Amino acid sequence: MDIAFYITAFVTVISTIMVITRHNPVHALLYLIISLLSISVIFFLLGAPFAALLEIIIYAGAIMVLFIFVIMLLNLGKETAKQEKEWLKPKVWIGPAILSAILFVELIYLITIAHAASYNLQTVDPKAVGISLFRPYLIGVELSAMLLMAGVVGAAHIGQHKKIILHRFLKEKDPL
Repeated sequence: MDIAFYITAFVTVISTIMVITRHNPVHALLYLIISLLSISVIFFLLGAPFAALLEIIIYAGAIMVLFIFVIMLLNLGKETAKQEKEWLKPKVWIGPAILSAILFVELIYLITIAHAASYNLQTVDPKAVGISLFRPYLIGVELSAMLLMAGVVGAAHIGQHKKIILHRFLKEKDPL
């Protein structure tokens, strides 16, 4: 289990560094998905399979779809269509593909070879997770929800194209 933890931690650190250093938001999102998936593997290795599942469903699934939606909302015009064709080149996918392959090989190893008894698995009831989120951690949950909403509203405001609307009486008359 130690070697699996260190491999996953290495993938997590490398993909997180790649998220921070990428200039292109789509590339950063690809590495962020890999980072979140590897964090879920770390949760599983530490004996929290329910937290690992929540990490995949909520963060790698729902939040990433939200981020991609915001990037699509910020469509900048015809220049972005040209950039998207460049993004689909194989050199863009090599890094995330290698890190994903490492996680996949590790997953196959954990499922087939490693003994389940070596993990300290504890059953956590979803009801207990809900109670802990909405009782002692209620303020944190609400603040993170407000932060996500503020990000979406800010992105929508930035991506909105300004339209100049003049009243028909304020228009300048054509000299013709």
